[in-house]
Amino acid sequence: MKAEIHPKYFPKAKVTCACGAVHVTGATFEEHSVEICSACHPFYTGKQKLVDTAGRVDKFRSRMEKANKMKAVESARVGKKVANESVEEKMTRKAAEKEAAKEEVKAKEEAHKKEVAKKQAEKVIVKPAKEEKKAPAKKAKKAAK
Repeated sequence: MKAEIHPKYFPKAKVTCACGAVHVTGATFEEHSVEICSACHPFYTGKQKLVDTAGRVDKFRSRMEKANKMKAVESARVGKKVANESVEEKMTRKAAEKEAAKEEVKAKEEAHKKEVAKKQAEKVIVKPAKEEKKAPAKKAKKAAK
């Protein structure tokens, strides 16, 4: 081993967990703190525990609440817009929706027809005829010789 390239080793390093447990072990540092240890880890304790690093769960929940609020505001805005439509605008919007639905049905029907035609084409494959067995005749000729 080369001299003076290795870190200093502390045989009695103190490791403190967030739960309050203190462990003494060998390490390259004198004191260290950890978030979770064998005394509080769910795998060892059998208890469910939510490990929240830097408030990530709270951040996620706040983002979800904000998104839900924005959806509610948007749906309310669209609802007001539809309520303020004139009769003529409602008629044109509904006609456009019906036309879009008809086009969708036509597209589905065409896709179905293509699929049926493809399946029918696959069924029409010509299979070769089975060859007749001539083995017994050959044996008779060999026996005659």
